[in-house]
Amino acid sequence: MKISDILARCDHTLLSQSATWDDIKAICDDGIKFSTASVCIPACYVKQAKEYVGEKLAICTVIGFPNGYSTTATKVFECKDALANGADEIDTVINVGHLKAGRYGEILEELKALKEACGNKILKVIIETCLLTDDEKIKMCEIVTASGADYIKTSTGFSTSGATREDVALFAKHIGEGVKIKAAGGIASLKDAEDFIALGADRLGTSRVVKIAKNEQNHSGY
Repeated sequence: MKISDILARCDHTLLSQSATWDDIKAICDDGIKFSTASVCIPACYVKQAKEYVGEKLAICTVIGFPNGYSTTATKVFECKDALANGADEIDTVINVGHLKAGRYGEILEELKALKEACGNKILKVIIETCLLTDDEKIKMCEIVTASGADYIKTSTGFSTSGATREDVALFAKHIGEGVKIKAAGGIASLKDAEDFIALGADRLGTSRVVKIAKNEQNHSGY
């Protein structure tokens, strides 16, 4: 697979607590240069980033991040605020405690409310696979499908581990029609990226693929 094809599936990500505008501007520049699917950045920088990139690059941000236990009303407000500031895509974190407690209806209603707020903008649902059993992952495939959300996403990158090949394969077996997969967290090499795409991931949440592209461009002719 060409590295350009991998980059086109990457949400070039910087969600560090210490990220400055200069850091965000730099990944926006990289996102434009390497034609990534989007940049995924903290909500506080969405307006500035969108004004900076215009229509050259999609801006993704996170809400209810990274723990997911904000109230639904808070998440909906965050979502609407991000969209008003120019966000093109929203990545939200589920309430893992509700999932563990079997409060499936509440999770579904929350995701429906968020998708309604997003309208035709993309909504990705982070389920934090490292904290879940396989049965819980399968249940979330069902809930995300029923909610109308666009993607199920493995991980925040802020918990105990990130995406695994096994989880992406499990998603691919259990998601419904129209739901796509985003693998995020720990994608460290082009081999990782290629494997996740081959298993069914449509998007990759990573910063490392752009770094690899930068290092290889002189040798690969990219």
